[in-house]
Amino acid sequence: MTAPADSTHDAQRALRNLLALIARLRDPQRGCPWDLQQSFASIAPYTIEEAYEVADAIERDDREHLRDELGDLLFQVVFHARMGEERGWFDFAAIANAIHNKLVRRHPHVFAGTQPTPAELERTWEKHKAEERAAAASADGTTVLGGVPRALPALTRAAKLSRRAGRVGFDWSDAGQVRAKVLEELNEVDAAITAGGATVAEEIGDLLFAVVSWSRHLKVDAEEALRAANNKFERRFAHMEEAARERGLDLENLSAADWDTLWRAAKLNAG
Repeated sequence: MTAPADSTHDAQRALRNLLALIARLRDPQRGCPWDLQQSFASIAPYTIEEAYEVADAIERDDREHLRDELGDLLFQVVFHARMGEERGWFDFAAIANAIHNKLVRRHPHVFAGTQPTPAELERTWEKHKAEERAAAASADGTTVLGGVPRALPALTRAAKLSRRAGRVGFDWSDAGQVRAKVLEELNEVDAAITAGGATVAEEIGDLLFAVVSWSRHLKVDAEEALRAANNKFERRFAHMEEAARERGLDLENLSAADWDTLWRAAKLNAG
């Protein structure tokens, strides 16, 4: 087995090589034209995509691709760090030092040698995050909901916004009250449909936000729940397609009764 010191040395050498590579790719005279054209804004979608590909490899328990996808994600960080360095804003070392210092601040128990319970850990973690947000707010006028990235998936962002508001008291007292709000929003969708106005999309949005808040009160991650539902639907639909092919049926010409029969079978056999 490789000794920890050797492993650290290998990691440092690999990181130096990667930093040298991005410097070469961004070299104004000898670099790659495509890499030189990129900016923070143009690279951001790739960064998000790579993060999702990491999550997908984890979900599929694909070790080999997980390694590769983590490498792709690391390259995104290195790319952003290089562009920051070129502008005189920050470099990779500044990024690494910043997260190092933040994690030390948020783990006082580790360095104090104490053994808090999981519940105490969560409270301490949230306390430190709240203190950091408060300090940022006093420095630059950030609001309670400030700092929640707009590029997050909508369900995840809704959960974060709802949770942030709840921390300062803007929240329902229990899940039952949120359920009533969900029903209220559903009725407003129905009313908008009946009126035939242009507010249906807005009311659907309010309904989805209420469902996310309900999920939070029920200790359910809305994003994960919807992802699981997507996977389940995909699995069942694939089962229906296979069953239809075996029977020589044309999907586009199936009746509602045919679809219902196939769906019932898929629920029983495909999970």
